[in-house]
Amino acid sequence: MDARIDKTSEVESRPANNLLRRLNQADYALLAPYVTVEDTAASHLLYNPGDDVQVVHFPCGPSLATFLVPNEDGRDVETILVGREGAVGGIVSEGFLPAYTRICVKFGGPFARIHVAKLEAAKLRSASLRNIFARYADCLLAQIFQSTACNAIHSIEQRTAKWILAAMERTGDESSVPLTHEQLATLLGVGRSYASRVLQSFRTEGVLDTRRGSILVRNRDGLRLRACLCNEAVKMHFEEVLRGVYPTEERQAG
Repeated sequence: MDARIDKTSEVESRPANNLLRRLNQADYALLAPYVTVEDTAASHLLYNPGDDVQVVHFPCGPSLATFLVPNEDGRDVETILVGREGAVGGIVSEGFLPAYTRICVKFGGPFARIHVAKLEAAKLRSASLRNIFARYADCLLAQIFQSTACNAIHSIEQRTAKWILAAMERTGDESSVPLTHEQLATLLGVGRSYASRVLQSFRTEGVLDTRRGSILVRNRDGLRLRACLCNEAVKMHFEEVLRGVYPTEERQAG
């Protein structure tokens, strides 16, 4: 009993990132001396395309990072969100790694960081550590695949509901997300006026409301009914590959 309590205490003392907390004690000990945690503001740029990726960033608690793909018309289109279930930058690669997308902080808060070289050195010493990060890379790729399919076949309304639910799951807030009309438009790859019309239709239906800089959810079940099932597909894959890492309402309640 005491050993279990000690183990739980050790895990809870780590940064509030589920991927780091998924590591066994020996593997985390390889990383711990080199992990730092800093608060990072929303919109802070982590990487531009072509930058040498030298640091892995782990969103903690309610923090979110986003991948943005720049387009020829000058707009950035967001592809996926990464919260406390994962990490961005240099997860499985070795040596020089140029960033392909722009990576920014979506919702500010604490981020744990470790230099890629330190992570690579630790992975050379532990097959189980390599396995965890390879499995997370698989989950991240599944997320990208699902996002591609979602953008191709689902309506703006379905995708709006999906994004809001995905943000709420990752931040742990049961009633709101700090998301502006402009940010939502970027997530959806549409103009701000289009995103505002979608939000207005949801307001009319009593599903949500808006305040300056945030979206308030009034009827979460109603929002789920309007969302596609892409979030559920991603969560199912996480559970099969890295059980317990993706944040769910049940796990937050527990």
